[in-house]
Amino acid sequence: MELTAKHHEYWRKNLVYTAILLFAWFVVTFVEAWYARELNTITFFGWPLGFWFSAQGSLAIYVVIIGVYAMLMRKLDLEYGVDEGDLE
Repeated sequence: MELTAKHHEYWRKNLVYTAILLFAWFVVTFVEAWYARELNTITFFGWPLGFWFSAQGSLAIYVVIIGVYAMLMRKLDLEYGVDEGDLE
């Protein structure tokens, strides 16, 4: 099956969304850990900020990343007419 220009455009947008969200994941996971000692000098709700980011903040951001990806892909699927409709 030969892919059309529309298929290539769909996958290019999909890869851009994925790259941006993976960059956000990288920042939350590795950059935060790299600066954990500096962040631990600040307290947040009685806990060191680096610890709070690792224990709570990063998990919340992961859930947000998943939600944003699902929302973006739903919008992209509707735009290109490849949505699965209501799955009831």
